[in-house]
Amino acid sequence: MKKIFIALLFLLTFGGYSIAQTTPKAKAKTSTTANKAPTTKKDGTPDKRFKANKTTTPPVHTKKDGTADKRFKENKK
Repeated sequence: MKKIFIALLFLLTFGGYSIAQTTPKAKAKTSTTANKAPTTKKDGTPDKRFKANKTTTPPVHTKKDGTADKRFKENKK
């Protein structure tokens, strides 16, 4: 009976240790990557969150046939 009790206690103790959560190690930050913003996303397209990637082209208003719509100021030139 003692041997069964000790074996059961042994299994429960090591079972509890195997379930316990572990904390992940903190990664050290490098100053070179913190100052430089990425300009592209993983798929290669420009990341529009950054000012360097935003373009300020005026909108082009066209009619269904493709000609410029004269109701808008930028098309009246």
